[in-house]
Amino acid sequence: MYTVALCDDESVQLYRLKDMLDAYQEQRPDCELEIECFKSAEALLCRVREQDYEPDLILLDIYLQEEFGIEAAGELRNMGNRSQIVFITTSEEHALEAYRVQAAQYLVKPVEEEDLYQALDCLLDERQKERRRYLVLRTKGCVSRVAVDRIAFCEAQGKNQKMHMTDGEELLLHMTMTDIFGMLSDCQEFVKVGASYIVNLEHVVSLNGRELVMEPEASIHLPRGSYQPLRERYFEYYCESK
Repeated sequence: MYTVALCDDESVQLYRLKDMLDAYQEQRPDCELEIECFKSAEALLCRVREQDYEPDLILLDIYLQEEFGIEAAGELRNMGNRSQIVFITTSEEHALEAYRVQAAQYLVKPVEEEDLYQALDCLLDERQKERRRYLVLRTKGCVSRVAVDRIAFCEAQGKNQKMHMTDGEELLLHMTMTDIFGMLSDCQEFVKVGASYIVNLEHVVSLNGRELVMEPEASIHLPRGSYQPLRERYFEYYCESK
């Protein structure tokens, strides 16, 4: 599921884009879109401010009556919004300004179906790859989004597991090690060490036959027989990824 916001003060253009997105979904049944339409920048900004709304993609007209689209995009970025922004406009003269607010694409009206679909294919694929680099975890009674590259290692502690972060933070998780490793299965840098640890090879400082030294200032006692396969896996990962 991807959330998409359309913002254009011309109803004809707004619903034409909506129809094109509906047709895109029909052609790609594996891509489900939740689409919301806004007829002003202020309506979009209010939705973001008041309801913690952060769509995956925003299609935003530059020439809006009440507010310049670039200015609205700047306000979104100042609020910490990280949505992919595609500007829809009748002129290419604002390309530099669009770059300054980290716009992903710049489409000129009248938007052709082929151009829009190519942009969607590219941006939604990037979004999917980005999603794989985060875990959504329930910690301390709330749901948190954790960047995978912040994870140094995970340690089994009875019924709970402790996730050690690179900045020293520790998260206590009510999950099994199998479940955690399954969530990390698309990330080649993670490897199991015995039954009690999952290690991020990107944060290995050193290893020998007895211990594995990790960032930040942590050491793991290696179970018998684990050193050789771990060493081979580390060098394999290092050579392939570097």
